[in-house]
Amino acid sequence: MTRQSWRAQPLSLYARRSRRHHYQSGMALIAVLWIVAALSIMVLGLTQTVKQNIRVATMLRDQTAGQALGEAAIALALQQLTIQTSPMQGAGQIGVRYAGVDMAVTATPLNGWIPLNSAPAPMLAALLQTAGGLAPPQAQQMAQTLIDWRDGVPQTDIASPVSSGNQTRRFEAVEDLMLVPGMTYDLYARIAPLVTASNAGTSVVNAQAAPPDVAAALGGNTAFIAPTGAAQSNLFRLEAAVPLGTGKILHLTEDAALFGPGSGLLAPWHILRESSRVDAAATHFPA
Repeated sequence: MTRQSWRAQPLSLYARRSRRHHYQSGMALIAVLWIVAALSIMVLGLTQTVKQNIRVATMLRDQTAGQALGEAAIALALQQLTIQTSPMQGAGQIGVRYAGVDMAVTATPLNGWIPLNSAPAPMLAALLQTAGGLAPPQAQQMAQTLIDWRDGVPQTDIASPVSSGNQTRRFEAVEDLMLVPGMTYDLYARIAPLVTASNAGTSVVNAQAAPPDVAAALGGNTAFIAPTGAAQSNLFRLEAAVPLGTGKILHLTEDAALFGPGSGLLAPWHILRESSRVDAAATHFPA
């Protein structure tokens, strides 16, 4: 072995060790960078989750506060309805203020909606054909199915094929329409806003209180919708529009029965049903 080759061997070994050291250092740096990136993604995801939870909590807080304001506004409107001297035939708006918030409550007699528990078959067929989109034969058949269901006597003993008792089934809520054989959700969604299960005993719709969609569904037929002289109703649908802090509006709807201050009851009214929805506030553009 020459002197030159003897001196080159340690240098070559040193170079190999140096390259191995740099390689290991590079892999460690890459691993550290991957860990930092993973932690950054985790922190970002956690931040987004916290923000989302804050938004949800804020929305729920606003809706809860809006629900309370809406119920108070409707109670104040009901107080005014109980003491008014002239009966309300059509829709009317009542302005109320509660907890520093101005709200508008729309009160409408419930006899402006189609009564599920007393509507005759031709009225239901007109509803199913015009608003439901069914062909005349299918509309007539479905109308008879609705009547058979509401006037049928339900079984009290599930194990027995024979019904017992003499109390008819009736519609306790509009959602009961989904229990009727042949009722689809699409058909239900089209007719549900036009009917009520709270108003019974009348087979004629009050034209002064009927929303435009109800009047259109009945086609102005005087056999179904009375233009004047409709019977007075102590049942009302009240809708309160409550502004929320998120820039939206909570619409709270309650069906109520008024008994009057001389009824002897603890409260002069009774809430029959309640529903709510949240809509975006209307945007007003400058002219």
